[in-house]
Amino acid sequence: MASRSMQQKTTGDDTLVLYSELAAAEVRAIQRRLKEGSLQRIHAGIVTNRPKEEWPHLVAANRIRILAALFPGAVVGFKSALAGGVPVDGVFHLTHTWRRKVELPGLTVQTHVGPPAAAGDAPMMGRNLFFPSQARVLLENLTPSRGIRARSAGREAVERRLVDICEARGEDALNGLRQEARALAPVLGLQREFGILDATIGGILGTRRTPMVTRQGQGLAAAMPYDSKRLALFEHLAAQLRARPLKQPASVVKSEHGRRNFAFLESYFSNFIEGTEFEISEARGFVLEGKPVTERPKDSHDVLGVFRQASNPGWANQTLAVGESILQQLRERHADQMRERPEVDAGHFKTKANRAGNSEFVHPRLVRGTLVEGSRLLPSVPEGTGRALFAMFLVSEVHPFNDGNGRLARLVMNAELSVAGSCRIIVPTLFREEYLDCLRSLTRSGDAGPFIAAMQRIHEWTAAFDYEDLDRAIEDMKGCNAFERSAVQFKLLMPARLPPAAAHAA
Repeated sequence: MASRSMQQKTTGDDTLVLYSELAAAEVRAIQRRLKEGSLQRIHAGIVTNRPKEEWPHLVAANRIRILAALFPGAVVGFKSALAGGVPVDGVFHLTHTWRRKVELPGLTVQTHVGPPAAAGDAPMMGRNLFFPSQARVLLENLTPSRGIRARSAGREAVERRLVDICEARGEDALNGLRQEARALAPVLGLQREFGILDATIGGILGTRRTPMVTRQGQGLAAAMPYDSKRLALFEHLAAQLRARPLKQPASVVKSEHGRRNFAFLESYFSNFIEGTEFEISEARGFVLEGKPVTERPKDSHDVLGVFRQASNPGWANQTLAVGESILQQLRERHADQMRERPEVDAGHFKTKANRAGNSEFVHPRLVRGTLVEGSRLLPSVPEGTGRALFAMFLVSEVHPFNDGNGRLARLVMNAELSVAGSCRIIVPTLFREEYLDCLRSLTRSGDAGPFIAAMQRIHEWTAAFDYEDLDRAIEDMKGCNAFERSAVQFKLLMPARLPPAAAHAA
């Protein structure tokens, strides 16, 4: 007869009782209660006091505990390991000492014969059940497997995971993983699988010519590797620009004098967005009136660099090239724009990753290929406003240089507008946050709607001023709150008096 203390121990929590966790006498006490009908048998060695309709939830909530009890020493395997330790298509895969299929309420467990826990495999919740190392997960999922419920995920899934690792943690992480897998493969008897893994990693890193099976992998392994996710984003934007008729305000500049005035304001505001802040009168002095640059020479030359390209017809009308020609073109434009700033490596693509807030731009190794492949979409986008917005986003999203990328992107945009006879775009200070927010939204969600709508509004706003009289243009812009910074306190207004030339063609 069990003692009173033993009865209390075995009946303290009858929600889920596992024989493997009990002493022999406790098991006998549980078995007597089974015969009495106060407990029910879920599976051999597993009993409960809960009704059958609750059993699937009970098994799911206690999955690790149950698997450790039924398959001591097993290692989570194959698809289940790649998914992070959960069932895939209702099946939980384990590597154990024998092959067996066990049906539990709401869960099918399939064991596969294989090596026990190896170096790098870690116990789960301190129990006799192990989660494999990342190297083992990838090697096992390269093993041959067929059928609807194949145990391994296959090469495509492994390649996709390797690309994700490279993007999240860098190339060193892939090299470290390869070394770990190299040492582990003989222990697991997976040398053939290591050969595939090694070649795939080499393809991603660009050190081997390896046929890849995913779009992301193909992008990284190309002769000129590119960012496939960015390319998909560019394709999505191009499709939206093709499908949406856009307004295209005609140029409002009537003379060479007006063109210089416009170029000055374009340069002033474009630099202000990037944090190069001057009083408008101060900038006017060294840009238009020839006053010597004595203070803040680097910032002053940033303004002058954009002004030079906005006012010089050769630069102002230079549309974005398609294919590999875009690389030399952008280097030359950047070298001219930033020629007074040798410290930013003017005219040379970045060698270190750059970011803005939480957004990381295209990796340096992928800059050339992403620009080339992205530019090939340009001819399919309607010329004028659509192509201008696409060109601007392409350069902005790749961010190919160490500095000056935002200003360069807006110069590229405006060149597309100039050759189409459309008004160039000025992004005033008060519009800065909306402009940047729309770019971030497009980057993160792929929704081009807010970006297109915002740029259409500011395009019409820009075309509503008379640039022949700079004093009047500045005063009108001040009256529209263009120079203000707080979008909470101020609203960007349209000018009260519209010049006749502001009429636009749809």
